[in-house]
Amino acid sequence: MAEKKEEMSPIKKEAMSEEMSPIEKEEMSPIEEKVARQIEYYFGDHNLPRDKFLKEQLQLDDGWVTLETMLKFNRLKSLTTETSVIVDALQKSKTGILEMSEDKTKVRRAPNKPLPEVNDEYKDALKHKSVYMKGFPLETSLDEVQEWLSEKGNIENIQMRRTLQRQFKGSVFVCFDTEESSKQFLERSDIKSFKDNDMMVLSREDYHAKKAEERKLFKAESKAKAKQDKDQQQKNAEDKEMGLLLDEQMGCLLKFSGELEDVSREDFHELFSGHGKIKWVNFTRGAKEGTLLFDGNAKAAFDKAEEANGGELKIKNNSVNWQVLEGDAEKDEMKNIIDAQQESYNRSKNRASRGRSGGRGRGGRRGGRGGRDQGRSQYKGKKMKFESDDEDDKPVVPKREREEEAIGPPAKVPKTENGS
Repeated sequence: MAEKKEEMSPIKKEAMSEEMSPIEKEEMSPIEEKVARQIEYYFGDHNLPRDKFLKEQLQLDDGWVTLETMLKFNRLKSLTTETSVIVDALQKSKTGILEMSEDKTKVRRAPNKPLPEVNDEYKDALKHKSVYMKGFPLETSLDEVQEWLSEKGNIENIQMRRTLQRQFKGSVFVCFDTEESSKQFLERSDIKSFKDNDMMVLSREDYHAKKAEERKLFKAESKAKAKQDKDQQQKNAEDKEMGLLLDEQMGCLLKFSGELEDVSREDFHELFSGHGKIKWVNFTRGAKEGTLLFDGNAKAAFDKAEEANGGELKIKNNSVNWQVLEGDAEKDEMKNIIDAQQESYNRSKNRASRGRSGGRGRGGRRGGRGGRDQGRSQYKGKKMKFESDDEDDKPVVPKREREEEAIGPPAKVPKTENGS
């Protein structure tokens, strides 16, 4: 036994004597509790693996760090600047995480409490013994959170969640010593409010599940909004293009009405031949009214035709009321003609895609056909323009070739290096 006592190190002798010393029985003052808790946090499982500066200091002297160096840490320095306070606080602490040097000028993590290996098992255990809390006022300090949580469980660490600008977000992660402690904490009734603020309290596992669902919802909403914005941009572009087209066609519409049962589109082309070029006839056989779209000023064409016909412009000896459209009436009619062009183009495209070739049909809907050949006057998708339907301007093309020209094969675009 005597030989064993001689081999005992001075540090162990001091530790044994301190266990029996009166100071060990003394209660810690509030400031000593805060100092001990703060230094133990610096050397704890959560902070030490991530603290680059402190890990560098540990390499200099077999894990020992001087109290003078510790007092350079801002939070500890805000609690005390006296090494004697640190010494008293650590001597009274019962956690056993730290040990003091013989001359009481240095501190280190106890060799018998090595850092845990940060592996998947450790991370999983950490997650199951942690709790998420939200609802703290943004001006809340760590001391206030610690004081409120004191006596509510064996807490290893409190992480104040902050923005990139280091502003408190009003939420914390609290890590307990065991998973059972965290479960008991979640069952408490005195954690539902803080300073009259309602608190959200979840296990860390439930918190991550909740955030995953929120991210999924946010992604779906963002995708929907992006589509909505894209559709709106396309609509704005089309409206702008429509406006430009309408501006180009202003003063080109001539409306007519009367007894027109025996009148066809060809009759209107014949009536205005040599006086004005008609681009589109918005008229269905048997109707009592319709509209002519001229490639140029409608009034000028009408005046020439009227003068050439003795001052009264009839069609097949039928009296007709003629009106050059202006303002909103002109814009509305132009939109109707453009819609009719698009509908005609879509029908032609659908027939071609189904491999069917149809005749010209005597369509029953207004605007279903235009001029003498609906295939010659089409709404060209985004490039909105009208082509002349005057057959004298073009050589006759076989029907199959006309369809291929209207629809056309897709252009071959060479791939880029990334395959797009």
